[in-house]
Amino acid sequence: MGDNRVRRLLRTVKRAAYLAAVAPVVGHLPAALSYRMACWRGDWHFRCQAGKRTEMARNLRLVLGDELSPAAGQQVTREWFRLGACGAVDVMRLRRGTQPLRRLVEIRGREHLEAALAAGKGALVCTGHFHSHDSAFSVLHASGFPVTTIGRRGYNYDAGTSSAERWLWELYFRPMRRYRQRPTIEPWPGRPQVAAQAAAALRANEVVRVTIDAPPLDSDRARAVEVPFLGRQAGLLPGAVALAQVTGAPLLMGIAHRAADYRHQVLEISAPVPVDGDIKTVFERCAAEVSAAIQRSPAGWAFWPDTGDLVAMGLIPPPRHGSGTDTRGRPCAESSAA
Repeated sequence: MGDNRVRRLLRTVKRAAYLAAVAPVVGHLPAALSYRMACWRGDWHFRCQAGKRTEMARNLRLVLGDELSPAAGQQVTREWFRLGACGAVDVMRLRRGTQPLRRLVEIRGREHLEAALAAGKGALVCTGHFHSHDSAFSVLHASGFPVTTIGRRGYNYDAGTSSAERWLWELYFRPMRRYRQRPTIEPWPGRPQVAAQAAAALRANEVVRVTIDAPPLDSDRARAVEVPFLGRQAGLLPGAVALAQVTGAPLLMGIAHRAADYRHQVLEISAPVPVDGDIKTVFERCAAEVSAAIQRSPAGWAFWPDTGDLVAMGLIPPPRHGSGTDTRGRPCAESSAA
């Protein structure tokens, strides 16, 4: 336990030093150089974090099976570290306003969102935990679409996170949260007013973003539904569909992915998803879109090294006792619990 605390403290100190001294400088460099440096940093973490690398390789094998050869799994893992480091550069560029990042993010399907908002009932946009999805939606907000997020700040749910770490995460995510119409609607357990807050944003004809691939908390497990996901059955929360059916707001998909040059990104907004039918059937359509995006580019999904989260979704079995694997759920900064 003492060793774990020391390691966490060292990680916090290193992260704080990077965010305070290095990342702002990298964020001011020309895009080609700053994202190349991010890739170097990702490669360094790939080499140094053997435990995380091993855990991710195991989880990729358990979920995707024979779809990935060992060599391909190794490449996905390396790419995952690179994309995470590039996401940090996205956040640093947002510290200077949205223009430095807006030049690099293409929004496709704006016409679908414009048509949805023209009806005056707002729009629900479902997405997954892809690297840089938060920054991409900040650019969407800066492009004239008022965005409000429903999501959990994961570090508030981890009892092992120190107050210093929480402060650091708040500092890190502050640039993105400036580009939101309202504060994050955080669905803490026992807070039924979350739906009312989301409905108020929709009545104001805003865009409400929901990440639908978050692992349910123990207190939410009874509301989860089993849907096909990554070739398995995953227990996920269908609240976005229920909200769309109750409010009449159109339900769209928003998938973010990064180009091969690491600098440019695309946020694709779909046409409205049909919401007729029972909640489970409609939610399966949304989950299928996120699942397909992950299978097209596995490295883009944030949850691969988080064994506890994958277990909570039902995608992998719990590790055997004594395996040394960390099974604590570590939801991302804004994981949906709608």
